[in-house]
Amino acid sequence: MNIALIAHDSKKELMVQFCIAYCGILSRHNLCATGTTGKLVAEATGLDIIRYMSGSQGGAQQIASRISCNEIDLLLFFRDPMNVKPHEPNDYDMLRLCDMRNIPFATNIATAEVLIHGLDRGDLDWRGIVNPGGSR
Repeated sequence: MNIALIAHDSKKELMVQFCIAYCGILSRHNLCATGTTGKLVAEATGLDIIRYMSGSQGGAQQIASRISCNEIDLLLFFRDPMNVKPHEPNDYDMLRLCDMRNIPFATNIATAEVLIHGLDRGDLDWRGIVNPGGSR
């Protein structure tokens, strides 16, 4: 699967810790991330991550473009709900694209853990569509 990682500044450490905890699962997939998030996760985990520009400089839009072309199967986007960002409308557009393309996404750690465990069990097929029985 192609998995995209994005984290707002106040959530970057949480993303790093999440990726350390699930490094074994993530290592079996293709990862991409916005610039700083990708750098921090790669340094902490040794995972091979395609890095785009920083989110505020267009990296999130680069990932959104891949979503719109059906090149992303799962999005982990740790958002800071307490601080409004100037580029927040772009964030909503990206999540809307996920809904349009039926791509599962997590905006918090609880949902990310559910998705990563489902991924590990085989409950998600290669296009990110829920497979109810876990069978292929």
